[in-house]
Amino acid sequence: MPVIKKQNYVHPFLLFNGHIQTIVPALLRKVCALPFDRERITTPDGDFLDIDWLRRSSERLLIISHGLEGNSRRPYMLGMANIFFSNGWDVLAWNFRGCSGEMNRRPIFYHSGATNDLETVLSHAHIGYRDICLVGFSLGGNLTLKYLGEDHPTKHLVKKGVAISVPLDLSGSSDQIGRRENSLYAQRFLKSLKGKVFQKSRVFPKEIQVKALGRIRNLREFDDIYTGPIHGFEGAEDYYTRCSSINFLSRISAQVLILNARNDPFLSSSCYPEALGVQLPHVYMDFPDNGGHVGFAPRNRKDVYWSEKRALEFLQSDY
Repeated sequence: MPVIKKQNYVHPFLLFNGHIQTIVPALLRKVCALPFDRERITTPDGDFLDIDWLRRSSERLLIISHGLEGNSRRPYMLGMANIFFSNGWDVLAWNFRGCSGEMNRRPIFYHSGATNDLETVLSHAHIGYRDICLVGFSLGGNLTLKYLGEDHPTKHLVKKGVAISVPLDLSGSSDQIGRRENSLYAQRFLKSLKGKVFQKSRVFPKEIQVKALGRIRNLREFDDIYTGPIHGFEGAEDYYTRCSSINFLSRISAQVLILNARNDPFLSSSCYPEALGVQLPHVYMDFPDNGGHVGFAPRNRKDVYWSEKRALEFLQSDY
């Protein structure tokens, strides 16, 4: 599909660049509590996933996937859940392994290509729904697109999807977030990830060793030493190549929207593949000039975030 050219997101006056548009919503956004019901489901390999439900006996279900070191209760997850629940949908916000507040049981964690867990969630949740749609943020967006471009038993149940602030090219985005101007984000992620590795190593000392933790300075090094090998990849570059969703877009048959702001500090230029976009019959690409990473704050604080309105519009439309 042609890349969508409309530029209808207008950022708040004081949020004048991509960094501020990223940081302010992440730190200052307040979202009212939602009446989630938590359920724990078992994975085929004997681990568990914690999923949070909002139910109103709807025939439509939205499944939301969070970003790196996020969880189902992050403000961006709550905001998206709220707008769909308020418009008559059931909502399921799920937590990746080790992200629900309790460490998972297996020596593995989650990663950008762990679509088997999304398959487990869909297999468990789909019964009784006429329409099922997916929304994924950042890493969860990559996971969503990769899932839709693979062969899974439940893929045919998904009607549409939206991926927001998605690192389509994991290698390029890893290099981008490793730039000096992005060190604040990278170090915050690394602190959390290293803590989980240390915690996991106490349970699985043979599978996970912590000797290298002290010398890791960026996410690529972390993925090369931990994420890649722990999950069966040769290293960071093998992991990035095999899991980057840009390599799966041509196989997507559901209607999907990719929403990436051009001033997103996390995304490399390869995450705006306009030339590829015009060749794909089911993939829409919307690249507004502003928005930051998982930002898109409204000019009026009381308004709904633009990305949430855009997702609702797309998933309820006749595209």
